[in-house]
Amino acid sequence: MRAMSARDGGKPMVIVGGGLAGGNCAATLRDEGFEGRVVLIGREPGIPFGRPPLSKAYLRSEEDLDGWYVRPADWYEEHDVERLVGSNVASVNAAEHSVTLDSGDALEYQKVLIATGGRTRRLDAPGADLPGIHQLRTVAECDAIKHEAVADRHAVVVGMGFIGCEVTASLTQLGVRVTSIFPERVPLERVLGGEVGAAVGAFHRANGVELMAEGQITAFEGDERVEAAVTAAGDRIACDFAVIGIGIEPDVPTVVPGIAQENGILVDERCRTSATDVYAAGDVANQLHPVFGRVRVEHYNNGEKMGRAAARSMLGSTAPYDYIHTFWSDQYDHKLEYVGHATKWDDFVVRGSLEEGKLIGFYLLDGLLQAAVGLDRGGDPELDTDQEMAACARLVAARARPAAAQLADERVDLWSLAG
Repeated sequence: MRAMSARDGGKPMVIVGGGLAGGNCAATLRDEGFEGRVVLIGREPGIPFGRPPLSKAYLRSEEDLDGWYVRPADWYEEHDVERLVGSNVASVNAAEHSVTLDSGDALEYQKVLIATGGRTRRLDAPGADLPGIHQLRTVAECDAIKHEAVADRHAVVVGMGFIGCEVTASLTQLGVRVTSIFPERVPLERVLGGEVGAAVGAFHRANGVELMAEGQITAFEGDERVEAAVTAAGDRIACDFAVIGIGIEPDVPTVVPGIAQENGILVDERCRTSATDVYAAGDVANQLHPVFGRVRVEHYNNGEKMGRAAARSMLGSTAPYDYIHTFWSDQYDHKLEYVGHATKWDDFVVRGSLEEGKLIGFYLLDGLLQAAVGLDRGGDPELDTDQEMAACARLVAARARPAAAQLADERVDLWSLAG
């Protein structure tokens, strides 16, 4: 049993969710000098960590997870952060300032952060529960895919969002033959648009991936485990295993009426929900962002930074969480970077070459720069990709309206447009 400390006693700060956002909240509470009790409730075994390597280097057995831990394993005990591992929260009662676990135990709180993240969407098709069909969210799920990923086997990957694209690339690099089936015309079309999506599709095809665009799985077939996937067009694709990557949805615990929800838990610019002393961060939070309006962002950088911002808000900070969102994706030897947030645009301006697949693309709506994407710009020694993307972030934050001709002109320094 853990020895009692000066931090024991009193109502704790409770963090519901032991992932990236929750772990960063706990760490920041201590970093900012909070000396009261901190209780971290997590469903998954293990300590909080970042998930990006699960679809990339860890899946390929090129990297362990040590570098992705929010804090080392012994940090939590050393800093009196109480971890309730393998626990689910059944409800949050804002009126009584308590959370109830699925065991029936209740825990009162001073303030609570809901950082329960997301859960993978299930494919509603006959046979989708056959052995050999996997999803990817946890270490255990990744380990199961690693066990399947033997050279010369054939995998079906369903969905070509970021998880689907990265898993497809990793399996291909391991020598697995991959057929990817997805409903869009090109990979990542919903997020990046047709032009960049086509470039992404081209380098998957160049690595031997069979892309079945505008496809829909209607069933999986097999006796004791999956043997084939069947599409709406009538195609039957024999396979040794399958990976479903069709996105996640916010994992919202049951809450009392009064905590507003819409595509996640609604929070303001300081991560506060509509209930007093209840906060939310990470994949589950739909934030009123000072620049982008209402957004729910599922990427690593947001989970890390929003967890920290929520901790500071819980301690009384009035600073808004105004991070200009960024993310990246590694696929084969290609690097994709993104800053901003664009769900729709009426102009897409290219600096560089779509044909060569080396570019910065700018997403504009009514002349306002919403976001920018960089693809394989790091291969040119005359270009500083980090500085280019940093300048794009400055432009987005400033709500700039740069001329399309200047954005497209390689001779124009992006920092000169940012001011």
